[in-house]
Amino acid sequence: MPDLVLETDRLVLRTITEHDVADHDRHLNTPNVMARLGGVMERHEIETRHAKGMAMYAKDGFSFLFMIEKTTGEMVGYGGIKWVDNPLAPNIGDHEIGWIVREDRWRRGYAYEAVTAIIDWGFGRIGASHLVALTSAANIGSWKLMEKLGMERRKDLDFTEPGYPETDNPTIQYSLTKEQWETQE
Repeated sequence: MPDLVLETDRLVLRTITEHDVADHDRHLNTPNVMARLGGVMERHEIETRHAKGMAMYAKDGFSFLFMIEKTTGEMVGYGGIKWVDNPLAPNIGDHEIGWIVREDRWRRGYAYEAVTAIIDWGFGRIGASHLVALTSAANIGSWKLMEKLGMERRKDLDFTEPGYPETDNPTIQYSLTKEQWETQE
């Protein structure tokens, strides 16, 4: 049974279970959604990602969560906090926020709504001093949301990911401190 972790006006964010692979594959693992995120994954890659997230939540008390639309009960996205774990990143071990919203729910404000709650969670219960978010310069919607959230572009944290196409390199990062977040509220 999943744990309810966060709630917003339109969403509940809950832990991921081993039974969520099919929904993730059907709604989030599409060419358009995954276009700037390394491409469509194999089912076993989704299973591995979910297992890693469930283990992280059990050990650290945070991970990525499914965003469930209150009015329909449908999964509309995936977002949360994890450790920066890419060996090419200069800031391994930072708290990283991220999100994905299924295509038929784009441009409805779900990412902003969910990530605002995720940031509060990160600076509150989790106790992070700062958060980072990673994307590519080509993922305009992603970095524009980072800017809307008050995050600051950090060119000193950029790195190249050889597994990604040239159009999605370098990986760029934005950061936000607890103090920056609190002065916005």
